[in-house]
Amino acid sequence: MELETLKQLVVTTLDDMKGQDIKTIDVRGKSSITDMMVIVTGNSNRHVKSLADAVELAVKEAGVQPLGIEGDAQSDWVLLDLNDIILHVMLASTRDYYNLEKLWEVGEGLPQSRPSMLGTPD
Repeated sequence: MELETLKQLVVTTLDDMKGQDIKTIDVRGKSSITDMMVIVTGNSNRHVKSLADAVELAVKEAGVQPLGIEGDAQSDWVLLDLNDIILHVMLASTRDYYNLEKLWEVGEGLPQSRPSMLGTPD
């Protein structure tokens, strides 16, 4: 399945299930394990699990077999690996603590190269 189509399916499913603060981050060129990350907040442990389960079911129905799911037992952070997309479903407190958006967005908007301060004339 094409990346944009898969992303739209994931985001639509999360939105339909009342996922909060859905964020997509393009990590192509920053990560060798995936192309995109989707982060969403659930309002309870049960909601976190339900969001992850709904996306898992939706992508399977669309013919995409998830590579794995982690954290289902604790349900304060569930990771669903869809190969091209990694979905992080988290409680608000867990999301605030780990702040994945800041981690993966570091360097965005910065120039590709910086002039060296060594050897520059005064």
